[in-house]
Amino acid sequence: MNSCIIMAEITQEPQLRYTQDNQMAIAEMRVQFPGLRPEDPPSSLKVLGWGNLAQEVHQQYHLGDRVVIEGRLSMNTVERPEGFKEKQAELTISKIYSLGATADLGMAAPSPDPTPEAAAPKPASTRSKAPKAATPPPANNETDFDDIPF
Repeated sequence: MNSCIIMAEITQEPQLRYTQDNQMAIAEMRVQFPGLRPEDPPSSLKVLGWGNLAQEVHQQYHLGDRVVIEGRLSMNTVERPEGFKEKQAELTISKIYSLGATADLGMAAPSPDPTPEAAAPKPASTRSKAPKAATPPPANNETDFDDIPF
């Protein structure tokens, strides 16, 4: 199964276009997400949405939005003018979720730590008693065939 989920920031405004034959909507945009290690540069990825999802992406998502995208990852080979072939990754959206402005993808400065009072859990006002352990019924190795219901 080919399934990919990424948390990213939209770096190119979604562009809406249509196929020639059946006029299906296609939304195309670029997203950026942090590298695996802090010293790695951010990675960029082309993202496509099709049909009604493409229209939703074009209307509701914009440059700078932080999103979680679920979809199918594919590799395309592109002929370059320099005379060589280049492979480019592309993500086809199946679901997209907005994270809002407060999400941190590791690209911005981290928020300050909460105060110790807010971080410390409050003790419970009443103590709960542990439930009594149930005693197992006594094991009876002999079967009484007179008690069988048939």
